[in-house]
Amino acid sequence: MKSTGIIRSVDSLGRFVLPKELRDSFGITTDTPLEIFTDGDTILLRKYRADGCCDLCGEVTGDSILFRGKRICAACRKELAKL
Repeated sequence: MKSTGIIRSVDSLGRFVLPKELRDSFGITTDTPLEIFTDGDTILLRKYRADGCCDLCGEVTGDSILFRGKRICAACRKELAKL
C-alpha cells in the first residue's frame, strides 16, 4: 500500500470525505459504487464492478473479453471496430 499523506476525520454519522484529487485520479463520481473490505485493522475501498461487466458500457454479458486489462463486451467491440 502507498500512503497519500492525507488524513481525514470521521463525523458523528460515520462519514468521511474522500479528497477530490483521489476521486479524480480514480474516476470516482457521485454515481460510483464502492466496495468495502477489511483486512485486520485495515479498511479498503475499491470501485465495485460486477463479474463480467464491460468497462466501457457497464453491461454484464457472457461474451466479454479481457483486452489490455479492460473487459470489453461484443457490442462495444463492434462499435470500436467502426472507428
